[in-house]
Amino acid sequence: MTSEPNNTEPTTSEPLEPALVDFISRARWFGGKGRAFVVTGVRVVTLKAGEPRVSIALVTLSFEDGGSDVYQCPVASYVEPQDRLGHALIAVVEGRYVYDALHDRDATHVWLEEFQQAGEEATSTSSGLTFHRTAKHDLDLSTHSTLFRGEQSNSSVAFGDDALMKVFRRLRPGVNPDIEIHDALTRRGTHSIADLYGWLELAPDSPSGEPVDSAQEPPIQLAMLSQFLRTASDGWELALASARNLFAEADLHADEVGGDFAGEAHRLGVAVSEVHELLREQFETLPFDAAGTAETMRQRLAVAIGVVPELAEHTATLEDVFSRVASTEAEIQRIHGDLHLGQTLRTSLGWKLVDFEGEPAKDLAERRLPDSAWRDVAGMLRSFDYAAQSVVKDLYSPEEPGSQISYRANEWLQRNRTAFLDGYVERRVGRGEPALTPAEQAVIDAYEADKAVYEVVYEARNRPTWLDIPLKAIDRIGTDRL
Repeated sequence: MTSEPNNTEPTTSEPLEPALVDFISRARWFGGKGRAFVVTGVRVVTLKAGEPRVSIALVTLSFEDGGSDVYQCPVASYVEPQDRLGHALIAVVEGRYVYDALHDRDATHVWLEEFQQAGEEATSTSSGLTFHRTAKHDLDLSTHSTLFRGEQSNSSVAFGDDALMKVFRRLRPGVNPDIEIHDALTRRGTHSIADLYGWLELAPDSPSGEPVDSAQEPPIQLAMLSQFLRTASDGWELALASARNLFAEADLHADEVGGDFAGEAHRLGVAVSEVHELLREQFETLPFDAAGTAETMRQRLAVAIGVVPELAEHTATLEDVFSRVASTEAEIQRIHGDLHLGQTLRTSLGWKLVDFEGEPAKDLAERRLPDSAWRDVAGMLRSFDYAAQSVVKDLYSPEEPGSQISYRANEWLQRNRTAFLDGYVERRVGRGEPALTPAEQAVIDAYEADKAVYEVVYEARNRPTWLDIPLKAIDRIGTDRL
């Protein structure tokens, strides 16, 4: 993800702070758009002195409606203007030209060199930065960086075909679940994720210069370095291509077209199951608060009805689905937390799950809490529905109710839902354990319904023409699966 570059080159020096605020407020990854704020702190940490001077600026914004956020802005400054970086110029400060460092291959190479130098014992800089390494992978220092475009929450820089550095933009003190889970799964040697090579963190600021108690003030994790899956295919795009192939064939069923996705959906289910099993082994499990979960779902429904009154007619059906969870006995564990087809990559070695950061709107502590593995499963099942219906929207809108294309979309959805769930339980069935029990299916139904309620609110606020997708899914409760 990148910010919108500042194409107007300043002719005189300006303070860094207002320039950084302008840079942040125009960025795609800024989560406070439309909210009034003031700057309440700027911390600049030097990563490399000399030419270029490479630094990390942490800007604290306090919002008038409450709360505050800290945003990370890596910057590189030069005495002379750099024509190659004109599109990434932020400001001219004290005679130095300050650029967005992630656009600068010379600057990003500093991160790569520091990661390479970090051994099993973490290396720290005098400015409080600490580089950690987790894998015995020799980084390729001869390569150059490429900044990815289009990301919404963070920024990613690829180093050739070798490694990928994700830079977290909105920061929270403490352990980032994306790093924590990748670290645990990398050490277990699973092929269902991209290996973690290392991460960067910053010690808390101490104005007095005295050491900070890490138990009271945890470090801030700034970035992670992982395996770059350059040749991987995006799971969402693969699913869309499959649905398009089906809709293009007038006389064939989902299992007859060349782009049938069911085999991949099955393999994806196996991969998700493997990751869940490893997470159960690596992290604490707790009893499932079934009654509390059902009540939370009811509360979310009540709030959603206030936003989208059309949901009210589904209240009885939804509350019945939620009530079936209340007496379920199960365990909760660490999960992905935001699983859908867009969080998967298909490689020559199989499916890999990415982005274990959880829902970006939640605090880190909340994202690290155990939850039901069936929440991840439900998120993936809802994603299959969106894949089919988004193709319908793109190619056939407006669509006639009960049309042939609706039938084909539902056929594609049901085939891939079944394949995914079969894959998910395959490992335990192979151990002689049962497949889905009625109680487990009831939990899946409830999490799907809860996710569809969330989607109704999201679509009403952001894409009203897509509101029918989750509403139709809710309509199917009681007569069919979501």
